[in-house]
Amino acid sequence: MSVRQLPIILALGTTQTLAWASSYYLPAILADPIARDLGVSSNWIFAAFSASLVISALLGPRVGRQIDLVGGRPVLSISNLTLAAGLALLGCSYSIPVLIVAWLLLGVGMGFGLYDAAFGALGRIYGDSARRSITGITLIAGFASTVGWPLTAWGLESMGWRNTCFAWAAAHILIGLPINFFMLPAVQGAKAAVAASVKPHIPIDRTMILLAFAFAAAWSVTGAMAAHLPRILEAAGATTLQAVTAGALIGPAQVFARIVEASFLSRYHPLLSTRLACLMHPIGAAILGVAGGAASSVFAIFHGAGNGVLTIARGTLPLAIFGPQNYGYRLGIIGAPARMAQAAAPLAFGLLIDTMGSRVLIVSSALSLSALLALLLLRKQPEGT
Repeated sequence: MSVRQLPIILALGTTQTLAWASSYYLPAILADPIARDLGVSSNWIFAAFSASLVISALLGPRVGRQIDLVGGRPVLSISNLTLAAGLALLGCSYSIPVLIVAWLLLGVGMGFGLYDAAFGALGRIYGDSARRSITGITLIAGFASTVGWPLTAWGLESMGWRNTCFAWAAAHILIGLPINFFMLPAVQGAKAAVAASVKPHIPIDRTMILLAFAFAAAWSVTGAMAAHLPRILEAAGATTLQAVTAGALIGPAQVFARIVEASFLSRYHPLLSTRLACLMHPIGAAILGVAGGAASSVFAIFHGAGNGVLTIARGTLPLAIFGPQNYGYRLGIIGAPARMAQAAAPLAFGLLIDTMGSRVLIVSSALSLSALLALLLLRKQPEGT
């Protein structure tokens, strides 16, 4: 990793940690207190959250195209402003309509500011050499839940959920915005590029379809486990303590797997590490099915390791196959189905758990293996190259 890349990695790793902690990981802690205060079911909060993920998915291609033209600096800076506005409005919510508008704003902010945008920014800066920097920011932001959940819980206990939202909004203005604006390089000739730009034609060919399917299948499992992991483990026979302990191991497992990817696996094409990652969840599920709840931590480690590498692959695999040209736009197209699937997964798996219990891991494992099959059908270079 070059010295020139290190400041950008530290900057984006910090702002990505802030963005994830204050948006995607917020409902896990604040959904119930918000629902109680507004006198509604927490399902309203999760429904609004799912809608925000759909918004971010729909924005993906447009955001990626903008990064291709003007770089990540203006786009990620706008994300800080938008996330701050959404959090401030959420803190002011006293009715469902205001709550929904707040989450829609947060959805726009997530579309402009989470991993796909950061990966696109790195691709714009470093081109084919962006793989190590993409891995670097995921190593730092892999601790977003580890940092975000305790801070949000502390804020909830010490100053209430409304002031916690205001505090996160202030963090975007005082920390995230200056870092993104001053640390990311400006793109020379950006205005001229926008004025002369023509929307590129990116064919939705076999390679694009296989990649989009693989990431959608894999990220539906990620979304489901993020929402329901303790419930699934308890249905498999784990105690509450075992389930909570297992959940705490996912973050470290993700980071460890990313270190392995950055060191040993970096010498290979990212197809290899992505295929291996798709095997991790089914292996953990098989061990849990045989050993029962006592193996909850083993399952969590396997699932977390696979998820950690898949996050990197969202950025590195399209770059390795297609190259840096129109990278951000292509990333947005490929990632849109994955974000849609991630938004739908908590509700879909919640219904399945009601009827299947821990056997829902058969479904999640089948999705992971279908992603693996799609990746096995992929070539290291797209057709016609």
